[in-house]
Amino acid sequence: MNKYDVTVIGSGPGGYVAAIRCAQLGLKTAIIEKYSTMGGTCLNVGCIPSKALLDSSHHYHDALSHFDKHGIGVDNITLDFPKMIERKAEVVSQTSSGINFLMDKNKIDVYEGRGEFFDTTHINIHKNDGSVEKIESAKTIIATGSKPGSLPFINIDKERVITSTEALKLKEVPKHLIVIGGGVIGLELGQVYKRLGAEVSVIEYMPKIVPGMDAMLSKELQKSLKKQGLKFFVSHKVTSVTNTGDGVKVTADNKKGEEVVFEGDYTLISVGRVPFTKGLGLNNIGIKTTQRGQIETNDHLQTNIENIYAIGDVVKGAMLAHKAEEEGTMVAEIIAGEKPHINYNLIPGVVYTWPEVAAVGKTEEQLKEEGIAYKSGSFNMRALGRARASMDTDGQVKVLADATTDEILGVHMIGARAADMIAEAVVAMEFRASAEDVARMSHAHPTYTEAIKEACLAATADRAIHA
Repeated sequence: MNKYDVTVIGSGPGGYVAAIRCAQLGLKTAIIEKYSTMGGTCLNVGCIPSKALLDSSHHYHDALSHFDKHGIGVDNITLDFPKMIERKAEVVSQTSSGINFLMDKNKIDVYEGRGEFFDTTHINIHKNDGSVEKIESAKTIIATGSKPGSLPFINIDKERVITSTEALKLKEVPKHLIVIGGGVIGLELGQVYKRLGAEVSVIEYMPKIVPGMDAMLSKELQKSLKKQGLKFFVSHKVTSVTNTGDGVKVTADNKKGEEVVFEGDYTLISVGRVPFTKGLGLNNIGIKTTQRGQIETNDHLQTNIENIYAIGDVVKGAMLAHKAEEEGTMVAEIIAGEKPHINYNLIPGVVYTWPEVAAVGKTEEQLKEEGIAYKSGSFNMRALGRARASMDTDGQVKVLADATTDEILGVHMIGARAADMIAEAVVAMEFRASAEDVARMSHAHPTYTEAIKEACLAATADRAIHA
C-alpha cells in the first residue's frame, strides 16, 4: 500500500494548487481525479472554455459591428460554429495537459478514479475498470468542487433544458436561448450566443442582475447588455420548464403575480452551483456538512476530523477558482507548519462579459447596512482617451473610502479590461492604501487604469481632473 503525507481529492484549481504547494514544501503528495482529464470544472467545463467562447464570439461581433468603423472591410464574414467549438476544445486540452506536466514536474502521484474514505487515514480509489486500490494518507484535502444547481421542479434533460456544461458544446447556435438566472454564468453564456445570432432572454428572480454585486454594477451592466440586444425580465419567478420536443416552454410569474410565457429552443439553467461530495464516503468517517451540503470547517479549513481539510466550492464562501487556489495554498502551508492567512474581503469577483465587471471589498449597500461612514468617487470610462480610441466607452469605476481615514473600502468597476484592472485595487487594499495614495500614483496615459486614479481623486474631496 502506497503511503503519503498528503492526498488531495479533486484536481481543480484548488486541488492541483494544493498538491503542488504540498510538494514544494517537501511533503509526499498524491492527487485523485475521477475524470480522465485534470483541472476540474474550471479548466474543463467552466472558466477556461467559457472564456474561449467569449473571446471567439467577441471577435465575430466586432467584425460585424465595429470593423468598418476602423476602415477594415467586412464583406463575406461567415460563422463556422463547429470550428469555434473545436478551438475551445483545443484550449481546454492544452490547459489540462499543462496540469499533467506540473504534476510530473513536482513528483506528485496521480490516481484516476473516485476517492472514497475507508477511514480517516485510508482512501479507496474506485477505478474505471472496476478495480479498487487503497492508499494511506496522514492528511487529506477535499477539493471536489461543485456542480450546476437547479430548481426542484426542473428536469435537466441535457437536450433542450441544459446547464453550462451542455451550453459549452452545443451543435448549433440557438434561435432563442432562455436563460434562467441573471448571475455570472448565465450572463456570460447569454452574451456568447447573442453575439452569434441568438435571441436571448434572461429571467431573474431578484430585482436586479448579478444581485450580489454593487447596485451600480448591476444597473450599468444591464444597460450595456440591453443595448447589445439581450432582453431582461427581473423580478420574475419561474414556475415551470417544459421540453416540448423541438423546443422549450418556460412559465414565470412577474412582480405583479401575472403569468408570463417564454418559448425558445433551449433553456439554460444557471441558478448557481452546489457542493459536490457524492461518493466521498463522508458518512464513513463522520465529517459534518451544513444544510446546503457544504463541508463544515474552522478558520484553518480543517474539518471536524483533525487530519482532513476541505477547500474551494465544497466549503462556505464564493465559488471562485482563485478563492480555491488561495485556500489550497493556505492549507498546504498550515499542514507544513507555516502560518498563512486569507483576507476573504479582498478576493475579487469578476464577470467576463463585455464590458467586463470586477469588484473587491465592500459594496455601497454593505457599508450602509454596517453603519460605516464612507465617501464615494466615480469616473465614467467614456471620459478616457484610451476608451474612445478603442470604442469601449461603456462603464465606470467607483471607489468607496472611509469617511475619516480615507482608507479604500471597496472598488467596483465595469468597462474594458476591468478583470485585469481590479488587481490594482486588490494590491492597494492589501496594503490599506487611502484613496489619495492611489490618486497620487502615476498612471500611464492613455490607459484604462487612469479611471481608477480619477475615481480616487473624485473620492478625495471631489478632485477628479477629467470629469
